Amino acid sequence: MPIDTHSQNDPLFSCDDTGPDVVTVYFEDLPIPASAGSSVAAALLVYGVVVFRSTPVSAAPRAPYCMMGVCFECLVEIDGVPNCQACLTAVREGMQVRRQQGPATLPSGVKGAGDVC
Repeated sequence: MPIDTHSQNDPLFSCDDTGPDVVTVYFEDLPIPASAGSSVAAALLVYGVVVFRSTPVSAAPRAPYCMMGVCFECLVEIDGVPNCQACLTAVREGMQVRRQQGPATLPSGVKGAGDVC
């Protein structure tokens, strides 16, 4: 039987964030180095974020589950736009990411946030 050598304080995922293809995104105003081309969800998981949002009814914490855009558990606010799927959105230099707490309303005139995240 394999032995689990993973420390409880170590992140579950890791990446090389020292190369030339690194961008800085901000999660709750904290700078996070992220590999260019990775998803917001992957970058946050590497950083050690375990709660991405809370549910509208019970405020239960949620995090990415499927990592392919099916479950909607990874909804976050990106650059002021709510209901963005972190697993389907690529990181960009300087993007601002926030946890989504409970229900979010879309900005006036926006029919769906998927095309503006």
